[in-house]
Formats: sequence, C-alpha cells, structure tokens
Amino acid sequence: MSRIDGRAETALRPIEIQLGFMKNPPGSVLYRAGGTTVLVNASVVDEAPEWLAGGGWLTAEYHMHPCAGPKRDGGTKKRKGPDGRATEIQRLIGRTLRAGVHLESIGPRTIVLDCDVLEADGGTRTACINAGSIATALTLDWMRRKGMIGSGVLRNLICAISVGRVGGKNMVDLCYVEDSKAELDLNVVGTEGGLVAEIQGAAEGPPVPRHEIDALVDLALGAFPSIADAQRQALSGIDLQKLQGAK
Repeated sequence: MSRIDGRAETALRPIEIQLGFMKNPPGSVLYRAGGTTVLVNASVVDEAPEWLAGGGWLTAEYHMHPCAGPKRDGGTKKRKGPDGRATEIQRLIGRTLRAGVHLESIGPRTIVLDCDVLEADGGTRTACINAGSIATALTLDWMRRKGMIGSGVLRNLICAISVGRVGGKNMVDLCYVEDSKAELDLNVVGTEGGLVAEIQGAAEGPPVPRHEIDALVDLALGAFPSIADAQRQALSGIDLQKLQGAK
C-alpha cells in the first residue's frame, strides 16, 4: 500500500520549528510535523519537590486544544475529572526529557513544560517531546547566561517518533489515518546515538513475534539523526557545547 501523503515508509513528515513564539517563557517552541502542530513553552520555578533534597526537577503538562481535531470537542482543559490519556502523555514527556538533563546541576528549581496541541494528525506526544527538548535547551541556556547554572547541564537532546506496521509494511512517523489502522505501533524515545529512553507500544490485534517489534525499534532509531539535526539547526543560536560540557 502507498502512504496517504505519498511518503516512503522510512520518510519523516516535514518538520518546521519556530522559536520565540511567545515572548515571556525562556523557551518557547512552535513545532510542526506534517499536520500536527504543538506549542511547547518552558519556564523555571524556583522550587523543587522536597524529596529531592536539593536537586532539580523537570515536569510537563499536556493539553489538547478544543479545535485540534476535525471537529471541536471539549479539549483536555474543559473536561471534568482527570483525563487519563493526558496524564499518561505528560508523564511520558516529563520522564523522557528528564533523561536528557543533569537535574542535580540546576539546583532546587523546576523546569515546567506546558505542551499544547494546536493541530492533531498523529504523533502529538512525540512532537511534544521533540519540541520539549528544544525548549529545555533554550531554558538551560537562559539559566546559564543569567548565572543560575554552569555548563555541562545538558546530557543529550531527546528525540521521539512513532512507528507502526500498517497493511503489512513498517512505517515511520504515522499520521492519524495510518495510526488508526496499525496492526502494531510503538512510540520510541531516545538519543541521536541510539540510546533508548522509553518504548511504548502494543499489538492492536493478535500478539506479534519479537522480531517485528525489533524491526520497528530499528526503524525509529534510524530516524533520530534527522530529528536531532532539525533540533540542532533550530538551536544554532545557542552554545550547545557549553550546555553539554564539551571542551
């Protein structure tokens, strides 16, 4: 089967990144991947959970705009009671982005990422992670320039992508139509160098053999250098080497 937008199975959707979309947060990123658009703003709170005993923290909130889909719905901010999907996604975002930062180096502070999905066409959580990694780097650079932290606080840029088996073919960066038809789909998070932070996935029908999952993970890891490239280009105005402690 051919893909709905004519892409090759291994091709990412076009990525567009705009920094400074909002002027108040030290890290503000508008991120587009095909028909999915997310806005991620990072800010700093001068306190951290007490159980950290002096260390720093990073956390995320995830919200879906009421008009993010084809039909207006209540949006995550309007629903009564906890939204299980949003809670699970924001925990994923926070967990995986914490893996990219030496949190003990930022002091008793919390970096808060507000992730708002403006248009949803599949891969919203992975787009938020990719944008969130950029927003985190911008915020750490802002903190460094203000003398709040030193160098070497950024461990890695974090990349994320969805992959799936659709119509018997393995595909990367699924749009909504592909995701809804997938026999097996994964969200893979890690680094450009192939280190894995987290894998989420499920067979949508009968159980599948291990080698099918391994093939999808390999496909995802193969996409990370292109994502990291886009992140680095967006961050060309800051000194990533200082943030990462490179000499």
